[in-house]
Amino acid sequence: MDGEFRREWLEKDYYKVLGVAKNSSQADVKKAYRKLAQKYHPDAKPGDKEAEERFKEISSAYDVLGDSEKRKAYDQVREMGAAGLGGFPGGAGGGGGWPGRVRYQSVDFGDLGDMGDLLGGMFGGGRGRGRSGRSQLMRGADLETHTAVPFENAIRGTTVPLSIQGHVTCSACSGTGAEVGTAPVLCPQCGGSGQVAVGQGLFSMQQMCPRCSGSGRIVEKPCKTCGRAGTQRKTRNMSVKIPAGVKDGARIRLAGRGEPGPGGGTAGDLFVVVKVGKHAVFGRKGNDLTLDLPITYTEAALGAQVPVPTLDGLVTLKIPAGTQSGRTFRVRGKGAPNKGGTGDLLATVQVRVPARFSKEEKELLEKLRDAENESPRSPSGA
Repeated sequence: MDGEFRREWLEKDYYKVLGVAKNSSQADVKKAYRKLAQKYHPDAKPGDKEAEERFKEISSAYDVLGDSEKRKAYDQVREMGAAGLGGFPGGAGGGGGWPGRVRYQSVDFGDLGDMGDLLGGMFGGGRGRGRSGRSQLMRGADLETHTAVPFENAIRGTTVPLSIQGHVTCSACSGTGAEVGTAPVLCPQCGGSGQVAVGQGLFSMQQMCPRCSGSGRIVEKPCKTCGRAGTQRKTRNMSVKIPAGVKDGARIRLAGRGEPGPGGGTAGDLFVVVKVGKHAVFGRKGNDLTLDLPITYTEAALGAQVPVPTLDGLVTLKIPAGTQSGRTFRVRGKGAPNKGGTGDLLATVQVRVPARFSKEEKELLEKLRDAENESPRSPSGA
């Protein structure tokens, strides 16, 4: 979208050109355009220069109002102009810009998103500046590190030490980059805004100030320790609290523990990624712990009271008679803690058949075999 087109948005009332109200539907806009286009089309008025110019004006208006997205942007530009620029050509106005017509020096486009970029580029505004016109200090970079935590510590919660290598605020100048006893001064080229205008008039654009690199400040006497950087590389030792029930791959955010911002800006954050170790007995499924519980053939067949390990010690689980291998039992409150309480322990029984038998055991099993009157492979069970 070129500058002339944007300027035309401010100069031209496209609704008036098409003879429709601002709240007209897209269908009404299209209907009005077709009627006017038919009337002023060059084929209908050959050689009529005035009609030809009128047709071009109608086409330009419909190109914007006939497209819902362009129409929305056009309306926003017009509303901003009417509210903050003192009116459009042909109405009351004052100040700079188009002589005697438009005032644009005091408009703040900082909170308008993409529309702010559009108007900021046209009138010398833009992002990166506060309402005072001064450049905002940049935020420091975020950092990420990893830490390994044993399974049980992850369930119960723990505190682990961390050693982070990176930049920290300079201990000598406290991040200003200036020698002790001095301070940075406003950049004389941009006046502290961090931006300079390129071009002239209505369509001047903003770019980063080449003298201060966008910081808005100049360090005349650099710090002997950091040499203007405001930071120095150092190893930081700290501790991080691992919450109870933390899951493998969780990212813990430590606000303000990342790299410091340039020139004394706000520090970034530190993200600690947790790697939870494996356990010899337990697994995890969400907030529940899992385990395979081996039981004997007779325990499965006749039922039994069997001990089950948990992270808090042994509990007794009742195995009903006729339990099949693979059945899962739930032990309440023996899982991982979470915001809603505590998960459960899911014990899945595995019926184990001995690889070797004593003579007595073999004789008993043979008698059992002879007494069996059901087959698991028969559809009828006989």
